[in-house]
Amino acid sequence: MLTQQTVRRSTRDHSYQILKEKILNLELEPGTKISEKEIAEQLNVSRTPVREAFMKLAQEELLDIIPQSGTIVSRINLEHVEEGRFIREVLEKEIVALACKAFPGEYRFKLESNIVMQDLCVEQKNILKLFELDEEFHQILFFGCKKGRTWKMLQLLNSHFNRLRILRLQSNSDWDHIISQHKLIYQLIVNKDEEQAVKVMEQHLRLVVIEKEFLKERYPYYFI
Repeated sequence: MLTQQTVRRSTRDHSYQILKEKILNLELEPGTKISEKEIAEQLNVSRTPVREAFMKLAQEELLDIIPQSGTIVSRINLEHVEEGRFIREVLEKEIVALACKAFPGEYRFKLESNIVMQDLCVEQKNILKLFELDEEFHQILFFGCKKGRTWKMLQLLNSHFNRLRILRLQSNSDWDHIISQHKLIYQLIVNKDEEQAVKVMEQHLRLVVIEKEFLKERYPYYFI
C-alpha cells in the first residue's frame, strides 16, 4: 500500500523530471520567469511538490530563486560551461584510454547500436533524441570501464554545459561531424589505439569551445 509520503515523493520527482527536461531542452528558455502556481496547474499537482522540485533544480543551478522577486530559469554561465567541459575532457581522456585497454563485448555492442541510432536521428532531424544518444554514447564508455558513479557525479556539474550543447545542435546542422567522431572513437577502442583515441576525444570535447562565442553572439539573452 502506498503511503502519503511515497505518493508525495513520487509527485515531486515527476515534477522535477518534467521541469528539468523542459529546461535542458530549452523549452523553458534561460531567463524565463516561472511560478509554482502556474507549474502546479500545468502539471495538475499541488504546489508543495513543485516547490520541492524548484529547490532541487536551484541546487543544480538550473533555477534562480530570488526572494521578493520570483523564480527564473538560470541563464547559461559560460564560466560554468568551461568548467564542466574541462572536467569532462580530463576524465574522458582517461576513460577512453582505459577502454582501449579493456572494454567488454556487451558494451561494444551498445556503442554500435547507439551509433546506428544516431545516424537515424540525423535522417529524421530529431535533435533532442540525438542529444540523448550523444550523452548515452559517453555514458556507455564510463559504465563499460566500471566508472558509473563518476558519470553520475559529472551530471551534477554539467547543467550549463549540456544546455549549450543542445543550443549548438539546434543552431548547427553539421551533426555528421559529431557522429563521425563517435564512430572514430569506437573504432580506435576496437583497435586498442590508446594514443589516437585520447587525441580524438580531446578534439571532440573541444568543439564547444570553438562555437560558444558564436552562440553567445546569436543568443545574447541566454547568457551571463
